[in-house]
Amino acid sequence: MADAHHSSEHADWPDRIHAVFKKYNVRQLGHVPDTGHTRLIALCAQDNEIKDVVLTSEAEGPGLVLGATLGGERAALLMQSSGVGNCINTFSVLQNCAAPVVLIVTMRGEFNDFNPWQRPMGKITEETLKLCGFHVYRVDEEKDVEPVAAAACDMAYNGNFQVAILLSQRMINRMPGAH
Repeated sequence: MADAHHSSEHADWPDRIHAVFKKYNVRQLGHVPDTGHTRLIALCAQDNEIKDVVLTSEAEGPGLVLGATLGGERAALLMQSSGVGNCINTFSVLQNCAAPVVLIVTMRGEFNDFNPWQRPMGKITEETLKLCGFHVYRVDEEKDVEPVAAAACDMAYNGNFQVAILLSQRMINRMPGAH
């Protein structure tokens, strides 16, 4: 019975983040398609108030955020930890231009990851984001998703900061055959 409850929890966190995005009037969402973000991407793509922007590379995300900011809108980015490494140079535009953003990162290379190529970037994601000027929060349990997402949105959009939320691999359950 615990496994059934555990699976239903995994289905709920994207809905909670989407609800927080709605509350904070996030109007643009940039992402490279990612299995860990599938439901959150679908929720935002189906939402007529959020412009869903598929990026060809994560490095395009900061430009999207800056454009949204200059246009008076709020933007958020979704990526997995390996994508953070693709953005090191482009993240500088966010801090230099005080462009607020919430970055939701699904972690790879952690608990029971089936792909050893994900481990190197997964080990340095948090430190890399901090060096790029982000305030970083980590969520290991689903019960913390909504309060952490709300705190991140409040800090980012009301203070013009760059905030990243790292969603642990154990929480998002990215394992072969996971439901």
